[in-house]
Amino acid sequence: MALQLIVDYPDTFPDAVGRTREQFELEAKWAMAVKLFELKRLSSGMAASLIGVDRVSFLLKLADYGVNMVDLTEEELASDLANA
Repeated sequence: MALQLIVDYPDTFPDAVGRTREQFELEAKWAMAVKLFELKRLSSGMAASLIGVDRVSFLLKLADYGVNMVDLTEEELASDLANA
């Protein structure tokens, strides 16, 4: 079962940022998915599913938001390399 999130916003917001209503709402969905991914609340696959795109498209778009695809600490990277 799919759940729905409804966000109220003033009708002036899309015009204020130079977008149509549809563009504004899609951008808001992207921003939410990217932020949840960045906070490690969602995997890249889950975030992509939230927006309705494939995982690769989601990962490639992260750069537009200044978010890294991979965010490992030095210790995590060393561990990954040691176990490779």
